[in-house]
Amino acid sequence: MTRAEGGEPETVQTLDRGLRVLELLAEAPPGRTINELAIELGVSRAVIYRLVATLERHRVVRRADDAHVRLGFGLLELARDVVPHLRSMAQAPLRTLAEFAGATAHLTVVDAGEALAVAVVEPRSTDMHVAYRTGARHALGLGAAGQAILLGQRRERPDAAAARIKPWVSTTGELQPGATGVAAPILGVEGLQASVGVVALGDLDVARIGPRVAAAADEIAVALR
Repeated sequence: MTRAEGGEPETVQTLDRGLRVLELLAEAPPGRTINELAIELGVSRAVIYRLVATLERHRVVRRADDAHVRLGFGLLELARDVVPHLRSMAQAPLRTLAEFAGATAHLTVVDAGEALAVAVVEPRSTDMHVAYRTGARHALGLGAAGQAILLGQRRERPDAAAARIKPWVSTTGELQPGATGVAAPILGVEGLQASVGVVALGDLDVARIGPRVAAAADEIAVALR
């Protein structure tokens, strides 16, 4: 690898642009046109056509009939081991958290601009608890899990105000009437936007449970780094 002035390694430009195309498409589930991608990247349409054609051969993007480029299903094959890895790393902290809170614990990530539950652990110590299924989706702005992810984006800003933001959030009745949730963001894992939380019917002692939720998020973050 060659190095640019100042000692920093040079990126492989074509690879960098291809990855930027994937990032832009991930930010826009309806897809983007060739022209939109060219404008976003500041390159010619011909460059985008070549990038898209290459990515299409590997099935990580696809061109739809409406002339929009979208993410392709080949990405599922590339990512097939990611979610099991996340679940494995999160299982023990989620189990401990669920039993401590007497509530359903969950790990939630951002997927296509929504909050997606990828791991759920129900407490053994209670007869009644919220059935929060793996694969459940909701808007990021609703519920403790999604709001915690947004909180994490604010807390990772490099300014003094970010350090003063409370490390967890709580909500009541936003996704299910009578349900209370407490969640904290997973911070410091590059490329991952996620949160850890608990949800229960009725009230939760937020002052007692909040710090434990934040501690579980930190434990999972350390395991994933």
